[in-house]
Amino acid sequence: MAEPTLILIDNDPRDYAWGIPGGISRLLGRADTDAPEAELWLGAHPLSPSRIVGEPGLTDLHAWEQSSGSHLAFLLKILAADHPLSLQAHPTPDQAAEGFAREESEGIPRDAAHRNYKDPSAKPEVIVALEDGFEALCGFRPVGEVLAVIDALELRYPDPVFGAWRERVESSVERAFTWLLTPGVEQRHLVTLLTDIAETHPRGESLLAWMVEENPGDAGIPIALMLNHVTLNAGEALWLPAGNIHAYLRGIGVEIMGPSDNVLRGGFTPKHVDVAELQRVLDFTAAPMPLLKPERIDDAIVAYRPPVGFELYAITGDTTVELAAPGIAAAVDGAFEIVTDGERMRLPHGSFALIANPATLRITGTGRLFIAAGR
Repeated sequence: MAEPTLILIDNDPRDYAWGIPGGISRLLGRADTDAPEAELWLGAHPLSPSRIVGEPGLTDLHAWEQSSGSHLAFLLKILAADHPLSLQAHPTPDQAAEGFAREESEGIPRDAAHRNYKDPSAKPEVIVALEDGFEALCGFRPVGEVLAVIDALELRYPDPVFGAWRERVESSVERAFTWLLTPGVEQRHLVTLLTDIAETHPRGESLLAWMVEENPGDAGIPIALMLNHVTLNAGEALWLPAGNIHAYLRGIGVEIMGPSDNVLRGGFTPKHVDVAELQRVLDFTAAPMPLLKPERIDDAIVAYRPPVGFELYAITGDTTVELAAPGIAAAVDGAFEIVTDGERMRLPHGSFALIANPATLRITGTGRLFIAAGR
């Protein structure tokens, strides 16, 4: 018997401490819970492969990839952040392959806390806000803007440490970044001074006060002031290529990325921070806010198409979608029906499906349906 094209899948939210209590369950119309819910993974990554529902002989999407010879070119996530995630960046394909091979040859267990490369793949990302008010830090601000921040702080709170910070920014953003993450008396004093300054600013009026409240004493606090701070409305998206330093701060979104869990961290985390390796993968170039504008296909569908091998469709009504590679559908609102090649599947609110083969999908319904696929 031929494998079906439409296969129901599911997964459980991951309970990272930064997650929203019950946030993903509420979004998907599931039973209330007070447990922190940070990410729900929809894909084949072996750390949390999606379960296959109702198909005898098939267990999860990692096993499906191995048995079918098919490959999902992405990992789709539902993300719910109540607190800032770590400052982080991801490697290029070449950096990931080299780093993974290096740590394999060194015999570092793949689940070791100090391991940087869990797999040999890159992890470029697109995050689409599901609600207004999704906040993130992403990419370095122009040097002039950073110097203006330092000057404004020094004008109100004179201290020689601001001069030390300014000197390094004027030399290069990379030099300032490395200095800030190098333990030392000046750096500790700067964080302490910024903490004292933050006490004069209500959290709702100051990024500095918010970062100090969330991450007291962290070396990432001054780095946050060197980054772009963006607030997205529902449907707006960020494109985060390899080397872009970023941190999601709060909000609910749909995230599509390369099928990888390679993260190099630089602050706001109790997890392993490898400054030298992070510095090796970072792009220190100042750039405009990396917004990804959706392409309007018809009245019921837009597409998010970053310059990599995957894409994401957001569907609100009746339409047709042509997929050139396997994909995943996620009904985050309302209810939809998908028909293809004699198969028919209903996707109520909070349900997900693997689209196992390239297909023409005829979709009816109302709400919000996301379809991720390779291209």
